[in-house]
Amino acid sequence: MESFWEYLQNLTDAQSIISRGGFYLLLIVVFAETGLFFGFFLPGDYLLFMAGLLCAAGKVDVSITTLVLSLIGAGILGNFTGYWFGYRTGPVLFNKNDSLFFKRRYVVLASEFYNKHGGMALILGRFFPIVRTFAPIFAGVVKVDIKKFSVYNLIGSVTWVCVFTLSGFFLGRKFPQLKDYLQYIILGLIVVTTIPLVIAYVKKQFREKNENTD
Repeated sequence: MESFWEYLQNLTDAQSIISRGGFYLLLIVVFAETGLFFGFFLPGDYLLFMAGLLCAAGKVDVSITTLVLSLIGAGILGNFTGYWFGYRTGPVLFNKNDSLFFKRRYVVLASEFYNKHGGMALILGRFFPIVRTFAPIFAGVVKVDIKKFSVYNLIGSVTWVCVFTLSGFFLGRKFPQLKDYLQYIILGLIVVTTIPLVIAYVKKQFREKNENTD
């Protein structure tokens, strides 16, 4: 029987989620990562890409249409859950102590991203790890109009899911041999999706350093 840490490690492995947990675990992970504060460590972009790639290879037991629509639904419900959580907890969330499954600095990162991009943060944030988890929560904290939030939520989920899942699916159909290089694809996607966060962190450090100097 696998240990808790082995199970947790499997939840961060896109291929393991799909191959061992199947379609329904895939939906649960997408739901958790897009709205539950403890889901920030889960794979997102490359999980969707892998789902499309494995669907093309016949390793996901649903059609691509069902897969895409279900993932969009999971992403929308996840964001609504995050919004509700932020709406109910409010500013208390900023004073919550760090733990294994909660990092206060991630809420601050999401708030800065939202303050910079406004409502578009709920769309753009889908493409940034951590931000996509905490952006809807922060939107609830500041009580963004629910109608506006719903529109951004829908557009963001559709765009995010279609870009990554359909990219994986069509590339998998055109180049079936890609499934033999999954580890390299995952590594590449992790690097690409992490770069924006590294840049944001470096800019923040320089800004804080300049403010302290002044």
